[in-house]
Amino acid sequence: MAFPVDLRRCQVLGLAGTAFLALGGETAGALPVQELLAPANVRAALGLVGVYFGVVILIAAWVLLGRLVRSHEPPSPRSLLLVLATWSAPLLIAPPLFSRDVYSYLAQGAMVDAHIDVYSNGPAQLGGPLADEVAPLWQHTGAPYGPVFLAVASHLSDLTRGQLPAGLVGMRLVALLGVALMAAALPRLARHSGADPAAALWLGALNPLVLLHLVAGAHNDAIMLGLLGVGLVAALGRWPILGAVLVTLAALVKAPAALGLAAVVVLQVRAGRRPAKAVLTTGVAAAGTTVAATAVAGTGYGWIGALDTPVSAHNWALTSLLGRATGALLEHLGSDLAPLALPAWHVLGLAVTVLVIAAIWWRLRPRPVYALGLSLATVAAFGPAIRPWYALWGLFLIAAAAPTTSVRHRVAAVTGVLALATLPSGGPADTGQLVLAVSGGVLAVVVLWQAHQVAQAPVLGHTA
Repeated sequence: MAFPVDLRRCQVLGLAGTAFLALGGETAGALPVQELLAPANVRAALGLVGVYFGVVILIAAWVLLGRLVRSHEPPSPRSLLLVLATWSAPLLIAPPLFSRDVYSYLAQGAMVDAHIDVYSNGPAQLGGPLADEVAPLWQHTGAPYGPVFLAVASHLSDLTRGQLPAGLVGMRLVALLGVALMAAALPRLARHSGADPAAALWLGALNPLVLLHLVAGAHNDAIMLGLLGVGLVAALGRWPILGAVLVTLAALVKAPAALGLAAVVVLQVRAGRRPAKAVLTTGVAAAGTTVAATAVAGTGYGWIGALDTPVSAHNWALTSLLGRATGALLEHLGSDLAPLALPAWHVLGLAVTVLVIAAIWWRLRPRPVYALGLSLATVAAFGPAIRPWYALWGLFLIAAAAPTTSVRHRVAAVTGVLALATLPSGGPADTGQLVLAVSGGVLAVVVLWQAHQVAQAPVLGHTA
């Protein structure tokens, strides 16, 4: 007997999951340094169990909602947007979760506000309590973000006068705006691609990674993807120049979105515009937007040289793992080439990325949204750095344009794994924390199983 599914049950179950996330995050999240608890602290341990209990409950609610979306009477896109708002609500008042990047954003905004070059200096140059919140790894590294995001961060710093609680709320509101733009764009992109708008919203906006890392983590990837999505929607209609401007603004938040300009060109060609004219108008719009945005932000073009900032010694991207393994082997063999192993693998990863993207666009020219989604997924997979939320770059557009249900199932499976890949504190895990996290997840599975049994019992009894 299948577990009974209805929209109300999914909504309540997911709300319970994010409520446990928010509650557990009060002691186990990426808290300000003065509020951090030692991992061995009882409250921190209970918080970690609670967070992973909530994550598994949220994943279960999302999977059940997916079954409902694929049923004969799927919920409307409007109903799904209400579910997204409900699930997000507890996270709005939660501390930052799964990453300390939001503190870096605030410090970099304060640096711009103080006329400190954020591309040549790390937050340590700012000094003070705000800089102290930044993870040690990033204290002395420049910002990899474009002038659009840094302008937003600077204005937020000025508005909140550098006060941490107000700054965290402001950054989360910026992320929520990005998620709202993503949710608004998905149904239109899905209809254009011949996909189900409800299924696109389920996979692309209600995805646990969106809730965990864009809402709870307040990552600027949200505003990048939101601008990219509405830019593509504009390009689908009668406003290709506006589409190029919006996609360029997305790239001036984070650089990978620049690949969206290729989709803008293809969409214009499909609408009947000559290829040369499409390339020219898109290029002029992108160049003009870049110059204007950089001038308004006053940050200069240093972000181009700082694009490798996310690379760290402990990064677990494929090319970084292979580079470290090769370097260790060469060092063991006494070779002088050991220091070159990591950069060599990074260059190889870049070459593979270029070749794969070229092949994708060659084969999928008639489906530019899907081609762009696969291209962004390739950038995340073979780049020198990866974080769980980077998967959303490609997932967002694959959700809108996936050609088959099996593709969505595979993407959903990846989502489930990545949703469990990061501690709520954003730091590395030790054995004790892993045990607590697994315990929280197992407890959630037991509770879900018991609920399943209780739901079945009256039906079985009646049948008997």
